[in-house]
Amino acid sequence: MLRKNILSPFQKFVKIESFSGILLLMATIIALVWANSSFGESYQLLWQYKIGFTSQHFELNKPLILWINDGLMAIFFFLIGLEIKREFFIGELDSFKKIAFPLLGAFAGMLVPVLFFFLLNQNPETVKGWGIPMATDIAFSLAILKLLGNRVPLSLKIFLTAFAIVDDIGAVLVIAIFYSGNINITLLFVALILIGILYILSYKGFYSKYLILIFGIIIWIFFLKSGIHPTLAGILLAFSVPIRQNINTPVFIDNLVLITKNIQQATISEKPILSKEQIAQIDDLENWTDKYQSPLQHLEYRLHDWVAYFIIPIFALANAGVLINSDIDLDIPLIRNITFCLVLGNSIGISSIILLAKKIKLIDVPKDISNKQIIGVSFLAGIGFTMAIFIASLAFKNNPTYIDSAKIGILIGSFISAIIGYAILRVKLRKL
Repeated sequence: MLRKNILSPFQKFVKIESFSGILLLMATIIALVWANSSFGESYQLLWQYKIGFTSQHFELNKPLILWINDGLMAIFFFLIGLEIKREFFIGELDSFKKIAFPLLGAFAGMLVPVLFFFLLNQNPETVKGWGIPMATDIAFSLAILKLLGNRVPLSLKIFLTAFAIVDDIGAVLVIAIFYSGNINITLLFVALILIGILYILSYKGFYSKYLILIFGIIIWIFFLKSGIHPTLAGILLAFSVPIRQNINTPVFIDNLVLITKNIQQATISEKPILSKEQIAQIDDLENWTDKYQSPLQHLEYRLHDWVAYFIIPIFALANAGVLINSDIDLDIPLIRNITFCLVLGNSIGISSIILLAKKIKLIDVPKDISNKQIIGVSFLAGIGFTMAIFIASLAFKNNPTYIDSAKIGILIGSFISAIIGYAILRVKLRKL
């Protein structure tokens, strides 16, 4: 019973991410069809439409696609930050033994594709794209596992999720260090001071979602104007959200029992409405509920559906519309390199490192995960859609040819990785 209670939140997470992967695929197909149809011009005009305001001393006027990539994706990164903090403190990454298995896989899944890219790349102008094949799209990869049904071991899903989270940490660091612009130290320093204030307040036990929202907007603007990519503000902001409750379970239950008795004893109105005494008790219950909930868990729960069902599909719709038949020449070597790195870089890197570490007993792999399943998941790690496209837009932001070429390489590589990974896992499951 206890195991069921522990695993049910993770199982819900997998279900959400799996359906998000389906929406992601639909949005991608719509974007590709729309961009290459007779209405393709409207696709380009929509995302380039500028929104914002300009004054004498301040300007915040950006195309719609940048509001999505810089603004909505900051919320996506904020959620990633919440997930990372939870996993490190109370989740699948809260001990070395738990983290060793996905950590080695993520390390290989980032390092080997990057090495492949440097070895294959012959064009100095495209060398900035080295970070593109290093990130795994958790929504798409879990959606593939979902297609295989309940026959997939839960431990395999946990490994893939933990692996993707560690992978996201690496991608965030790469974006922060290598894909930010010229840095305004003063603005960055002010933003870090504001983040520091939130950290201190969190440490002291004070938390207000309204304060987080106000500070978050200000910090996001400072990051944007400082030259550091503003989505990183989301990650740093997430770590200021407390994970601990203000009251423990016994105290909450005692007050819940007391409030229930008071509601039962309160004057009952003849009309189908609550009495004043009952309303007061319900208000008291809401206050105790706010104290009992973990702020981090509550925010993560509220944001997850919005990110999975709205933000990520909108990101795909705005970014996946590659003009395959456009006048812009495509860089075939770049397409080939990214495809190769996603498919073989991840599969060779992850499976070889994990299987070697398993053989020399450096890590403990769950008994219900076979070697073939590790190889199958290593191919699924080559599905690098969301973060890969995001990094491509940063790496080649001034060159549409390279951006379109990178996106095509990502789409082809992700598709091939998904097919091979699915085939390997399905064959293995049939033999069980």
